[in-house]
Amino acid sequence: MYIPSYFKIENDEIIYDIIEENGFATFFSQHEGEPFATHIPLMIDKDMEYLYGHFSRANPQWKDIKNQNVLAVFHGPHCYISSSWYESNQAVPTWNYLAVHVYGKVEIVGDGELIESLSDLVKKYEMPDSSYQLDEVDPKYLDGMTKGVVGFKIKIEKIEGKAKLSQNHSIERRKLVIQELEKFEKEDERKIASYMKNHLQKDQLKK
Repeated sequence: MYIPSYFKIENDEIIYDIIEENGFATFFSQHEGEPFATHIPLMIDKDMEYLYGHFSRANPQWKDIKNQNVLAVFHGPHCYISSSWYESNQAVPTWNYLAVHVYGKVEIVGDGELIESLSDLVKKYEMPDSSYQLDEVDPKYLDGMTKGVVGFKIKIEKIEGKAKLSQNHSIERRKLVIQELEKFEKEDERKIASYMKNHLQKDQLKK
């Protein structure tokens, strides 16, 4: 991923949080000599050593994926930035966003690891007061359903994080952008405003 130095995320905790909060990733590999992508939930362990996921068995991507170098892209909040928000119209619009790219090699996992990762996935996304528990599903039914998926894990070799938050603009201009973004009701605009505000405060402390 192209990352100018001022957009690079250096903090592993921020990268981990982006992956945790935006777990529905785009997963890229080569299949039969062509680029292939699947949109899929992925989970990362706390030590950031592995990503865990599963394919539908009918999805051909898994068939030649073992030991491939693959890429998982986690898309954080993003939004349009209008030049009309600046102090001068001698500028062009842009797009602010956060993204994390994870590279590594794939290992197909056995039934035990698959069930464990499925259970962790359900626990993450079910509401705390949900009546649904995967371990309460009839074992025979669950066994039948898991035969239809292929579990895998990615041994992480490299992680890149990018936060494009107008850092290449002046502090005053960034304040104007934050003010405009905070007027929106949309979640992405508000999240980008929050990230921009946090980054701006850090930049101001450095001065």
